[in-house]
Amino acid sequence: MGLGGISIWQLLIILAIVVMLFGTSRLRNIGSDLGSAIKGFRNSMSKDEAEGESVGGNTASQDESDTNKPPT
Repeated sequence: MGLGGISIWQLLIILAIVVMLFGTSRLRNIGSDLGSAIKGFRNSMSKDEAEGESVGGNTASQDESDTNKPPT
């Protein structure tokens, strides 16, 4: 048995069905789009951390003060 009761053969059958439905080129595009999205997310997170360090303020206290404000 594999992951949670799913055998390797069942996973291969599911993979074959997905490839037949979407095709290899579309799956390749989805993979590259997902990779670029993750890369962009990591870049924005590192920029936010760098800005937080350069300001020197405590971002947790700023976030808490924002949650106390009523929505507009």
